[in-house]
Amino acid sequence: MSDFDFDAIVLGGGSAGYAAARTLSVGGARTAVVDGSPELGGLCILRGCMPTKALLHGAELRQSIRDAAEWGIHAGPVRVDFTRLMARKDELIANFAADRQKQLQDGRFQLFRTAGRLGDARTVELSDGKRLRAPHIVLATGSTIPVPSISGLPEAGYLTSDDALDLKAAPESLIVLGGGPVALEFAQFFGRLGTRVAIIQRGSHILRDSDPEMATELERALRREGIDLFTDTQIERVEAVPRGRRLLFRHAGTLRQVEAEQILHGLGRVPNITGLGLECAGVSLENGRIRIDSNQRTTQQGIYAAGDCCGPYEVVHIAINQGEIAAHNILYPQKPRELDTRLLLSVVFTEPQVAQVGLTEAKARAAGRDVAVATYPFNDHGKSMILGSKEGLVKLIVERATGEILGGSCVGPQGGELIHEIMIAMAARMTATQLAALPHYHPTLAEIWTYPAEELAGG
Repeated sequence: MSDFDFDAIVLGGGSAGYAAARTLSVGGARTAVVDGSPELGGLCILRGCMPTKALLHGAELRQSIRDAAEWGIHAGPVRVDFTRLMARKDELIANFAADRQKQLQDGRFQLFRTAGRLGDARTVELSDGKRLRAPHIVLATGSTIPVPSISGLPEAGYLTSDDALDLKAAPESLIVLGGGPVALEFAQFFGRLGTRVAIIQRGSHILRDSDPEMATELERALRREGIDLFTDTQIERVEAVPRGRRLLFRHAGTLRQVEAEQILHGLGRVPNITGLGLECAGVSLENGRIRIDSNQRTTQQGIYAAGDCCGPYEVVHIAINQGEIAAHNILYPQKPRELDTRLLLSVVFTEPQVAQVGLTEAKARAAGRDVAVATYPFNDHGKSMILGSKEGLVKLIVERATGEILGGSCVGPQGGELIHEIMIAMAARMTATQLAALPHYHPTLAEIWTYPAEELAGG
């Protein structure tokens, strides 16, 4: 008789963990999910994608009403009821979370609402004293916000992205640390509600993994909205002052300072692996993350990992894909699957939105690819001009010899929607000539892709 309680145990019930458990269950595996978090749902639903996009939509509505005067539409002074704005967000998230809780509790797998850690390579020890054993374990414990190593910041106090979602009132002024998606989305959200915002970015431009052209366009847009943006900085320290916090930093060789009511720590998240017992099971780390191979296997046979705890891409659709791949490879080891990053997507939901798929121009050239590139601006595109969304551009990158599309970038209106056209084209390994030949309805935002495609096709 087997000494295993389950065929597989999944640690974590967020996007990656649920995807793994669901796939294992469909494959007939006796599965347990261990999740001791205060609330079921995972980062995306509770503290990430969904609540932030709900708030951004509210800020966009306010901005649209203010901009309507250009069309002769006058609504009078626009007042924001911050309490109602946050309540609407909470209502939406409660519905999303309820759906996930129902999925986790519908009987397809056994749910243990307690914290768990690895006792050895086949054992999960629960905080209530129970021990569960299985030949396969999937680690999907997500990420957490680290305490930043900035002198004086812990003492002066700061907001995290979690804290910002629970505020009762918008701060009068805000310093945002970081230039990644989370930092920028919160910066624009609060800026559009009337908060005076300053962004402090260590690198030479925001969105370090994006095409610099795209990042530069967003920087211009944020500054036009009145946000102070400092790049290429070195933070010295933070001090508490009577009206809030003071940040001292070096910029262009000069020591500068900025004061605000609050500081938002937007410098990123780290894998949630503290106390997980990885050393007890022989699971190794790499650059602070759980080390995995292309099949989502860790360094210990039988243990897999998925999502933010292993990375390297902290986006929910990748986490889901990783969870499904881990489960598939447990069920069908003779037919292993691996993560295909050729179609890697990323979207930043600022306005204008920044989106990309595949290789950027810089990454393609760094990889030794001989590429051709073409761009087209939104300020010369009919539909975007009608919408008053004239900031930004689109860019296509193709293999020069074959014309195959290797990547696309977009900064502009509805960039997160538009980028999927290039993702589909790349999935089909289309050339620029083939994309240019496809009919596009006029006037639409999507037809903007035909212009760089035509240029690269020689037409």
